Amino acid sequence: MQFEKKTRIGNSKGIFGILIKIILVLVVLVVTIILIDRIDFPSPIKKIEKVIPNENFKIVK
Repeated sequence: MQFEKKTRIGNSKGIFGILIKIILVLVVLVVTIILIDRIDFPSPIKKIEKVIPNENFKIVK
């Protein structure tokens, strides 16, 4: 087994691979956000109102 000296400081393939992975992750996130936005989730038709009696309020001065 021989010792190999690495003379390059940076590895351009490594940086290129990392950029591709970051771009792919961003594309997947954007696509999932768009697909979730298109789903029509059910919403309540009736307005929800709760009547709060005046007895529960205390006046603080």
